[in-house]
Amino acid sequence: MRLPELAAALTVPASDLPAVEVRGVTHHAAWVEPGFAFVAIRGARFDGHSFLEEVVARGAVAVLGEGLPEGTVSPLPYLTVPNARAALADAAAILAEHPSRQLRVIGVTGTDGKTTTSWLTRHLLRAAGLRTGLLSTVGYELPDGVLRHFPAHFTTPEAPQVQTTLREMVSAGAQAAVLEASSHALALDRVRGVAWDVAVWTHLSSEHLDFHGTLEHYFAEKRKLVERAPFAVLNVDDPWTAQLRGLAPQETTYSAENQHADWRASGIEERATGLHFQVASPLGTFRAHLPMIGRFNVANALAGMAAAAQLGATAEQLQEGLVSFRGVPGRMELVPSTEEDPRVIVDFAHTPPSLEKALTTLRATTGGRLWVLLGSAGGPRDPSKRAPLGEVATRLADHAVFTEEDCRDTPLEDILAEMERGAREAGRSNFTRIGDRREAIRFVIRTAQPGDTVLLAGKGPEDTLEREHETLPWNEVAEARAALALRTRSL
Repeated sequence: MRLPELAAALTVPASDLPAVEVRGVTHHAAWVEPGFAFVAIRGARFDGHSFLEEVVARGAVAVLGEGLPEGTVSPLPYLTVPNARAALADAAAILAEHPSRQLRVIGVTGTDGKTTTSWLTRHLLRAAGLRTGLLSTVGYELPDGVLRHFPAHFTTPEAPQVQTTLREMVSAGAQAAVLEASSHALALDRVRGVAWDVAVWTHLSSEHLDFHGTLEHYFAEKRKLVERAPFAVLNVDDPWTAQLRGLAPQETTYSAENQHADWRASGIEERATGLHFQVASPLGTFRAHLPMIGRFNVANALAGMAAAAQLGATAEQLQEGLVSFRGVPGRMELVPSTEEDPRVIVDFAHTPPSLEKALTTLRATTGGRLWVLLGSAGGPRDPSKRAPLGEVATRLADHAVFTEEDCRDTPLEDILAEMERGAREAGRSNFTRIGDRREAIRFVIRTAQPGDTVLLAGKGPEDTLEREHETLPWNEVAEARAALALRTRSL
């Protein structure tokens, strides 16, 4: 697309622009490639305008921003926009030719449950015959079902990556896409250019308050998804849902507890083969079997079924799809072991509510002792949850191991001390502190007995472990497998 055409599509007043070709857009100077437009965003720490010389050297052909700083002259054509982040998202969608308009797009948001719900929904749509892509915190998939990851420097997909991925899905023949919509993605306009068809709301609890400030602000960002979609799937078991009713032109509700919801479950049984329950829905009543651990996954299944049904899935297709679902990497993932080993589960639970839910679930399905290994992220990432994590872990598990989890620039000892404080203030001493996560995993798996259950919480599917001065490759399941192998050799 030529620069004057991009300016017109953005409705930016501009004249005498050179007819240079614009082949991409980014707000990160290091990601600029020849032919890119650079969006100069004024952030809390940096002003993108300070990188103009660098982006020129990298081959940028234009700059977009909210206005040049006093005394600054742009070496490139400069387009003044009302909001730089919005312009980044809009330009990315325009340059990718609005791929979401060629797909039926389901967005999933919430504090807990959105990853499992996203994967379930993607699986149910495929079972119904729709070629479906997926963009989640675990990675992304084209309709071929191969899980891919963004390059390491894309810690969170920005608007250009979101649009490029959607374009890849379209090019690969996708008919639908399921996207996790985090509060950061909504607040920072990373998914602004997405044309939603369905919004799914799972649950809201305290999280990311270091970024949003208050729970009310956090909710306000997440509700944007419901406001932007023509159809909403709402969890009536979440108290915040009352403020979402009527925001979308059409809606349906689901509940694992409330028999007045449109999609509801009854007769829930947790067996060795997974979850078995009865579904009452607008499609009729039918039996369902989901081979997953955790009663709370019934709600995730109901949400996924309601969303898939909106795109045309039948009751029979939903039944068949649930039975064949094999779970989400790092979400209540069972690590293969022998009868001489403890049962080892890897899960992403990293907030007090999600940890409580995971431990309560595992307590109901274990005959031996329940162990949990966990840490808490460093930096400014909601340090107020560290002590509650320590309290929940020691209250619900027989023994807790406090260890590292992406401590970043926060001293690990400070994090561990806060978790210990939460345990001790609750009158608990059933914990061990081991700073090195690999050593901690080996300790807990070596110490646990056959019949015990070990929950490795917090990292889930993440592929790095961040320390103050280094970022290590990481695979929690592989670490657990190695610890189990060492255990076998030592017996």
